Amino acid sequence: MAEPITKSSARAILLDGEDLVLFKRTRPGQTPYWTTIGGGVEPEDPDVEAALHREVFEEIGGTVHSAQLVHLITERIPGGLKVQYIFAARLASMDPDRRTGDEFDQPERGGYELVRLPFIPEAVLGIDLMPASLRRFIAANTEAIRSVLDHPVRVS
Repeated sequence: MAEPITKSSARAILLDGEDLVLFKRTRPGQTPYWTTIGGGVEPEDPDVEAALHREVFEEIGGTVHSAQLVHLITERIPGGLKVQYIFAARLASMDPDRRTGDEFDQPERGGYELVRLPFIPEAVLGIDLMPASLRRFIAANTEAIRSVLDHPVRVS
């Protein structure tokens, strides 16, 4: 019998043209690191993709199109599994002044600087993108990710 998924999140490998959109996270006493846009799936989310759309709006005041599930990151936690659903998506619009996430009003959580990087392996490997397994996945699959977004595969 499979272990239950007890915690899940939806994250975006978010492309705006030829740039990858990320957060540079700074926390007091820690070395800066980068992270993809996204967060936890909430009980009121109809599904994981809906959680992705909600998180993109909360975090960057944005909307996406062409969201495609491309990767899973799984770890065992007490009581089951934690799964990060990694989508590739194209940014349709963004207005950081419209973001609504409560983390931006909590200085103790540190800074969330919105940054853009060229979507090439060298740029991705040149930053401390967390988790490291996602950094390696993105760097190894930039062309495939572009292709999936430009030519979505429909599974029937």
